[in-house]
Order: sequence, then C-alpha cells, then structure tokens
Amino acid sequence: MIGISKLYCGAVEASDPLRYGRESGKLPSHLLQFSKDKKPVVVWNMTKRCNLRCVHCYALAEGEDYKGNELSTEEGKRLIDDLAQFGVPVILFSGGEPLLREDLPELIDHAVKKGLRAVISTNGTLITEEKAQRFARSSLSYIGISLDGIGAVNDLFRGKKGAFEKALAGLRSAKKAGIKVGLRFTINKRNYQEIPKIFDLIGEEGIERVCFYHLVYSGRGSKLKDDDLAHNEVRKVVDDIMDRTKEFFDKGKPIEVLTVDNHADGPYVYMRLQQEDPVRAKEVYELLMMNEGNASGVGIACVDEEGNVHADQFWRHYSFGNVRERPFGEIWMDTGNDLMAKLKEKKRYVGGRCARCRWLSICGGNFRVRAEAATGDVWAEDPQCYLTDQEIS
Repeated sequence: MIGISKLYCGAVEASDPLRYGRESGKLPSHLLQFSKDKKPVVVWNMTKRCNLRCVHCYALAEGEDYKGNELSTEEGKRLIDDLAQFGVPVILFSGGEPLLREDLPELIDHAVKKGLRAVISTNGTLITEEKAQRFARSSLSYIGISLDGIGAVNDLFRGKKGAFEKALAGLRSAKKAGIKVGLRFTINKRNYQEIPKIFDLIGEEGIERVCFYHLVYSGRGSKLKDDDLAHNEVRKVVDDIMDRTKEFFDKGKPIEVLTVDNHADGPYVYMRLQQEDPVRAKEVYELLMMNEGNASGVGIACVDEEGNVHADQFWRHYSFGNVRERPFGEIWMDTGNDLMAKLKEKKRYVGGRCARCRWLSICGGNFRVRAEAATGDVWAEDPQCYLTDQEIS
C-alpha cells in the first residue's frame, strides 16, 4: 500500500514510526507497513459464497448456495489462535461475501479477544442496522466496502442492479453504529473516470478512508487485462488522486487515501514531491525505504476458505500448505519452500527492468502475480510499472 495522504499530504510525521518503535504489535493500523518485524496482515477468505457476481473477483466467488469445504467455526477459531500466537496484528475477514457466514460475529469476537485487530472487506449490500450494531459491540475496527463507481457503473461490475444503493445503505448503517468505514475501488478503463465522483461521495457521506486498487490479473480479473490502463493513463489517475486528496487536506477535512498493488506509485509520489517540496521529499524517501515495497510473502498473507495459505489474496493458484495440517506460522516461515524463500528476498530474483531499477529498494519489484499472469514468469518485470526508462535509470 502507498499512503497518498501520508506521503503526499504529510498526514503522518516521518518520526512516527520511530516514536512507535516500529514493532507491528504496537503500531496503529496506518503505520503497519513501516514495521520492522513485518508480521503479516492476514486476509482470511472465509467463504467462496457471494450474493453478487463481480466481473473482477480474484476469488472466483460462487453463488449463495455454493457448497464448499469451508473451515468450520471451530477450525476458524483455531486459525485465529494460531495467528495470535504467531504475532499477526490484523485479520481481515473477506470472501466471497463474509456476511454470508452466520458465525462471522462470533469469529470477530474471538479475534478481538485474542488481541487481533479485526476488519471486514465486503460488498456492503448485506449490512443492516442490526448487523452493524452487532459488529460495533464486537469492537470491529474497520469495514471496507467495495464500490467501483456510482450507481449503474458499480452495478455493472457487481452483476446486480441496485447493488450500489444497497451498499450505500450498508455504509450508512455502519457509520451510524460508530464503525470506521472506507471504500475499495479497482481502477480500470471501464471506471477510472468515476474517481472524481468517488471523492465527491467521500465528502458527502463523511467517509474516512479510500483504497484505490490497481487491477491485478487474478481470478475473473484475469479476463480484464485488456481493460487495464495505459501507462500515461495510470500517471494521470495517480496525479488526480493526489490532487483531490490535497484538496481535502487544504479544506481542513483530512481523509486517509491509499493506492494498492502498484508500487511504482511510491517513486512517482516521491519524484513529484522533489519538484514541489524537496524537504518533505527527503522525509518521504525515508518512509518508502521503511515500507520496502511489495509485501507478498512477507507483510501480507492469505488463507482461503479451505485453509490453504497463499502469498497474498491474489495468488490463490499456489498454496504453501494448509492450516488444517500445520500451524500458520510454521507454514509462513518454512523457507524450505523455494518460492517462499525467494519471496522473502524477492529483490535478489526479479529480472528485466526491475533488476536494474534504481527504485528497487522502495518498490520491491512491484507485483509478482501480475508479472506472472502477463508473462508466465513470476520474476519478470511487472508490465504495469509506468515509470520511464529515464526515471528508473
């Protein structure tokens, strides 16, 4: 994740990671990417069931009646116990649609009891006032709601008419219950012109956070490669996101804005700041060095509905093991697995432009899943690095 509000607008002081000691167990959520122990945030895709059918779903979610070999409630609690013992700071309950699991509140309660910060990633359409109040009683830290446009644009992505209005109602119910709420938006040719409207919605609804995801060619999203933006379009989008974020800060209404899954955004923000505020740029460079770029296999992990462990939520075609057979921490630290060992030192193995890029230390070779999907080689350069040859040399 690249914190636009943090890096470009100075929402977090450069000394904050030092002030907090940079131990992940002590850091607030907005500083976890700077932790030096890098215990992973774990995405638990707890079900493959979903009430929608999103065209870019990385998890290949199925209908509400899908019968799969999901981890049971008790198995889920054992997983949470394993994560807590290993020192994982955050568990993100995702899907499919996690609200289709009736035991979600019980599992959230268990995670919080074990000292984990619990968050949800959802399409928002199933959040009622009653459910929101129940989540609030569970001390849920955050709900991220996926919106890929306003009105009919979002509905087209979700595969269901009325999905936008239901998600908006769910968002309002969560805010009414006092839960921090944010948006998740996946950028592509079909919707990038909706980004200004998303910022307008943020202002109108008092939304505190938004994550703009660059498209990853995984699951059903693998069919959207031709819908990815050209490099010049990506640059304009990132500039627009920075400009709109700054507008909020200038009006005294700071919001948390992040871009996700394209670590070229880090150097790009830094280079722009070099022109606008060289002193701030030096502080940002230090933060980017702490961040270290792509965290797959290090700072982010995924456990799917059947208990398989993956390097991140987009890498579900490769499993390192199953939590029904071995504890998560044992699987995660097993560098006898060649891919796991290389992911933990990925800067040594990337090729192409990545290998000779001057930003490698703060980008980490960008997104390996996208490189593999586009070229067949997990260590090839990421085709969505939009920096020019001159900028990386």
